[in-house]
Amino acid sequence: MSNLQPHIRCSSEDAASYAILPGDPGRVERIKEFLTDVRDIAFNREHKSAVGYYKGVKVMAVSTGMGGPSTAIAAEELRKIGVEAMIRIGSCGALVPGIRLGELVIANGAVRDDGTSKTYVGTEYPAIPDTELLIDVIHAADSCGAGYHIGITRSHDGLYVDQKDELNDYWAARGVLGSDMETATLFTVGSLRGFRTASILNTVVEAQSSLEKGINSYVDGASAVLQGESDEIRVALEAFVSLEKRKH
Repeated sequence: MSNLQPHIRCSSEDAASYAILPGDPGRVERIKEFLTDVRDIAFNREHKSAVGYYKGVKVMAVSTGMGGPSTAIAAEELRKIGVEAMIRIGSCGALVPGIRLGELVIANGAVRDDGTSKTYVGTEYPAIPDTELLIDVIHAADSCGAGYHIGITRSHDGLYVDQKDELNDYWAARGVLGSDMETATLFTVGSLRGFRTASILNTVVEAQSSLEKGINSYVDGASAVLQGESDEIRVALEAFVSLEKRKH
């Protein structure tokens, strides 16, 4: 098989121009429900993959696992097989009041409080999405009727650090909407390697709420969070359709 990548176990024969990137391998199964002519590709380590069509546009779904290192590996290997645009769909904890469970946070930039992006380039380099793809995502969120917020997010590596509350308060006071573990890495690698990126995050923990309670409600399938997951998948796919239309 030509160009088979060592970690995602996909090749150029599997590739599409577009890839939707959940963190959780289980979410690939939910993405598949939105696609037609679906074919599973591989499941190696944290990287589960499938390919199918949405409104005639070929799309891959590839899980990144948790955190920057595995996200960078997936993105690098997808780029090597020809993927041109990648949208992360993940979860986040809200840092400011007024963002409710299931509402989307669309990142227009990310605080690089992770380790992986710093191995690529100095911290002065910004973590930002592709402008045109970001616009496509916003338009798609409007057309889908999804509740969303646009702003800066923070990516970090320590989910259970002792100073979590202090860090959340610090960044909330500076207008950061939510936190995850992968967006800054994806944005940085995308800018450096020349592929389009965007990030759509489903709110699973409200500001000042318990992390464990929020995560458990997500696992248990709270209706608002499940709706947010459907919304972020549909928004990402619609954004790819818009991007494809501009090619023709």
